Amino acid sequence: MIEQTTAPQFCVVPGNIVHEVLDGRQTEVIDLVESAYRLHGEGRTVNPPSYFLRFPGRSTARIIALPASVGGSRPVDGIKWISSFPSNLDRGLPRASAVLILNDPETGYPYACLESSIISAVRTAASAAVAARALGENRPAPRRVGYLGTGLIARYVHAYLTALGRAPAEYAVHDLSAVYAGQFAEYLRTTAGTPVHVLDSAEELVRSSDVVVCATTAATPHLLEPAWFAHHPLVLHLSLRDLGTDVVLDSCNVVDDVEHVLKADTSVHLAEQRTGGRDFLDGTLYDVLTGALKTPADRTVVFSPFGLGVLDLTVGEHVRLRAEESGLLRPVEGFFHDLDRHSAPLPEGIRR
Repeated sequence: MIEQTTAPQFCVVPGNIVHEVLDGRQTEVIDLVESAYRLHGEGRTVNPPSYFLRFPGRSTARIIALPASVGGSRPVDGIKWISSFPSNLDRGLPRASAVLILNDPETGYPYACLESSIISAVRTAASAAVAARALGENRPAPRRVGYLGTGLIARYVHAYLTALGRAPAEYAVHDLSAVYAGQFAEYLRTTAGTPVHVLDSAEELVRSSDVVVCATTAATPHLLEPAWFAHHPLVLHLSLRDLGTDVVLDSCNVVDDVEHVLKADTSVHLAEQRTGGRDFLDGTLYDVLTGALKTPADRTVVFSPFGLGVLDLTVGEHVRLRAEESGLLRPVEGFFHDLDRHSAPLPEGIRR
């Protein structure tokens, strides 16, 4: 017989607490995200397809649901609900906003709601760092890191790549907005203390960088010429739709999850549609982490992560646990009500 239990306490973790818990702990989070990738590769997670809510007449806007379940020493189920509205930038707001719900694996009850735009940015940046560390093992330390797209994600990626301890001699940045590019360049100069070059074109950035970080809002490919990549950089293709098919087919391609990334007209999905197969994919990040795949130093290496909900849950549960240990959780009293199946009290004035 299953023992009677109580519903878990429901807590809200706002963005300021999420930031406080994660700030300055980049190395810890990088290792945490790598462990999540290993769990996923070992089949100890459940990560169904993401669900896209799109809107007639608002072609650039979408809201995405990422359900997932993580096993291991701290099992957790849950879902991330993240919106992407590029038009927010014109309103002075960040493009993305998100919440993360954590569910108790034993009862299914949700026990936490976390502000998740920071968690989403952190897990994206940490996954880029995990990939850069693993894929850069047989490459010289980069002389120049180039950021294509200079928004929130680029800022977080910079912090997490810096935590790897392989700082380049200089940086390059390019953005369609000269204002954004200038602001990000100043941020890099302040935090890195090394030369930063604001470049006029994506081509110039790609040709001159040893590591290229794609963190744009591009909906269709715009880096179309394989010749731009003739020096064989490492490309952290976080925005997924920047590379033309010829570039993809000319590169060594590593992804986070094959089934997830081959959808929604990502660059690798377009390559699959053209070729009718998946032979151009060399393997997953798990393959690299376990040594099953060795990436070449004499080819362009592209990491295209679709973004796994299991990473959000792993980081989210880590944040909740650290917040609890620090006394920072905010419980919502009475969130679960009427839990007695047959003998709940009737409202005042009502008789049985």
